[in-house]
Amino acid sequence: MKLADVRGEKLGVCVSGGLDSRTIAKRLVDAGANVQCFAADLGQADESDIGEISKRMAPCGVHTTIVDLKQEMAEACFQMIRAQAMYDGGYWNSTGIARAVTVRGLIPEMKKRGCAVLVHGATGRGNDQMRFERYTNVLAPEMKIYAPWRDPDMLKEFPGRKQMADYLSNAGIEAFPGGRKRYSTDANLAGLSYEAEDLESLETPSTIVEPQMGVWPMKAPDRPEPFVVRFRRGNAVEIQNKPVSALDAMQIANHIGGRNGIGLKNALENRIVGTKSRGVYEAPGMELLGFCLRQVYQAVLDRRCTALFQQLSSLVAGQVYDGRYFDPLTTASLAAMDSFAQHANGLVRVNLYKGNILFSSLSDCPGSIYNEADSSMEASAGLNPVSSQGYAEIQSVEAKALARAGQIRA
Repeated sequence: MKLADVRGEKLGVCVSGGLDSRTIAKRLVDAGANVQCFAADLGQADESDIGEISKRMAPCGVHTTIVDLKQEMAEACFQMIRAQAMYDGGYWNSTGIARAVTVRGLIPEMKKRGCAVLVHGATGRGNDQMRFERYTNVLAPEMKIYAPWRDPDMLKEFPGRKQMADYLSNAGIEAFPGGRKRYSTDANLAGLSYEAEDLESLETPSTIVEPQMGVWPMKAPDRPEPFVVRFRRGNAVEIQNKPVSALDAMQIANHIGGRNGIGLKNALENRIVGTKSRGVYEAPGMELLGFCLRQVYQAVLDRRCTALFQQLSSLVAGQVYDGRYFDPLTTASLAAMDSFAQHANGLVRVNLYKGNILFSSLSDCPGSIYNEADSSMEASAGLNPVSSQGYAEIQSVEAKALARAGQIRA
């Protein structure tokens, strides 16, 4: 689809206030399109004032509606933590889940204002184009979609960031407010991703990134910091012995985890479109709460439940990454995992030290199937070691049969 195909429609443009957003908005306005911009407030750590997005977009001749989705984002974070949904490189699916929250939150606002076309500024080489479009297709199949960075005419006019910056500068619009960086950022309550520019080279160290949610471990305090969290059905309901909402929990965990260097990872991920992408990811709250919840899961899940949980966790992570959060498979998998979380109740204490999370204790966990007496190496009233003799003999029948049949290769 080209610009000429949607010029007569009212366009709802998803914006972040960055170079791409302002270039697209200004170009659409210059083409005579009816443009209304929309931004999601997801608790972005790289925005000290979310209203700045509107101010950065205003010189382009557009009005920007900012939709508060922080609570929805917090609930989505909790769901990802319950599911332990981490993708390639072990990083939390912060950007993937944010796109689901964003599109679900912005489409109703676009419809209220008569927008018939959703416009996104995602590159034609990345994941977000697929996410924005699939979510629009499943949530509002009647809406059209315009992707400027797949429009041949737009690509010819703006082959790179230099041409975008020149275009804005010629219109009297500052291209890089606050100065140009060596990488691009994308933030929300779940985390912050750094990619592109200098980070595209695998010879560039991840430490060129200046964390915005915390610090690198070497700059964290020299003393361990205690952290305590209570879970109820897999959700953090108390932190440092004080009741918290989902939003409170994420904000507090981000702050405490961040200052201790928790949750910084370098990943070379497999994109939806088949290419690989290098990124540095920062998710202190997700990493901290996710680690603590794993301690509860280890106590309440038996071996077979654990195996199924791990399979579902990997599946959900892939589905969210691929922009399939609302698909039936994802819904069913999350429902199954929530059944495992019904018994994930407990009080977890850890110490945070220079990027590490050190387990201290798990208590008040009535669903735990761990029994000290059964697993003790000392004499106890637990499992009688002699009872294992019969089990060992039964196991030996198959082992010896395989050996006699010549099926064992050593």
